[in-house]
Amino acid sequence: MTEIPPVSETARNLRVWVLTNGMAGFESQAIGIAEALGAAPEIKRVAPRGPWKWLAPWGPAAPQADIAPPWPDLLIASGRQSIPYARMIRRQSAGRTFTVILQDPRVAPAHFDFVWAPAHDRLEGPNVLSTLASPHRLTREKLAAEAARFATQVAHLPHPRIAVLLGGSNAVYRLSEDTAARIAAQLAGLAEREGAGLMVTPSRRTGAAQTETIRAALEDKPAIVWDGSGDNPYFGFLGLADAVIVTCDSVNMVGEAAFTGKPVHVIELEAHRRKKEAKFRRFLDGIYASGAARPFTGRLESWEYAPLNATDEIAEAIALRLRACMAEARKG
Repeated sequence: MTEIPPVSETARNLRVWVLTNGMAGFESQAIGIAEALGAAPEIKRVAPRGPWKWLAPWGPAAPQADIAPPWPDLLIASGRQSIPYARMIRRQSAGRTFTVILQDPRVAPAHFDFVWAPAHDRLEGPNVLSTLASPHRLTREKLAAEAARFATQVAHLPHPRIAVLLGGSNAVYRLSEDTAARIAAQLAGLAEREGAGLMVTPSRRTGAAQTETIRAALEDKPAIVWDGSGDNPYFGFLGLADAVIVTCDSVNMVGEAAFTGKPVHVIELEAHRRKKEAKFRRFLDGIYASGAARPFTGRLESWEYAPLNATDEIAEAIALRLRACMAEARKG
């Protein structure tokens, strides 16, 4: 009997495209899945203008020079603007391109070979897989390597060392200056009361004033606040941390923190769009129920849980379906 290769070898010899609109979150998830399957994908970015942009995901694909035959063996697409292209490629390849969609495509999943959607989207179908956390590019090896890169920068910090991952305002949540002041006071309290060393990574959405408030509060504390220059220490801080504090506005950041197996404390921000908050609320309630995370109360807690690894779970499901399709094609 022919030995089935490991998941990480599934797509090594296949032509693989990752297709997105270039947004970092979509692209990172798709590349993470491709890498877990053993592929070095070609990155395709689409930017249709009106009327194609407005008609996505239901309308036709806008002409784009680099989206043309020869079609890939495996397509991993993510984001609303990618959907018309994924449908076109599957159709024009006569089904020979195995099409994977990440996130709810907003059209029937039956248009594709495999769809992953986060559990909080409540998408169902025979070819749909849902997981609590989202896929990403983190691996144990990458965490260790990034921790080694930044170890000297945090060597002076005491334990417990806490990675503080700050998002910011988005379509659902608001990180106001008042909220930043509250977070700053809580972090300073951890350093003073519990002797914690703080490794803080703000994002572009955190806001200049908010970041400065937090930086000023930690100026005389055992803390590092990344200033945006040089290499991003985000993964390094995760690898070096004894625990993680993360704002609730990014499903990806919370999921990556839960991949570490370290206690994850979630800072819940003020929601200003209640209807859109419902999905985030389902996600947060789900990750609390899983045991991976707890709401941040201003104090550190310690607990254990099985690390969340949606990337491998999704890659394994794709590999199983892809191998079955390839075997069927050989028979034909």
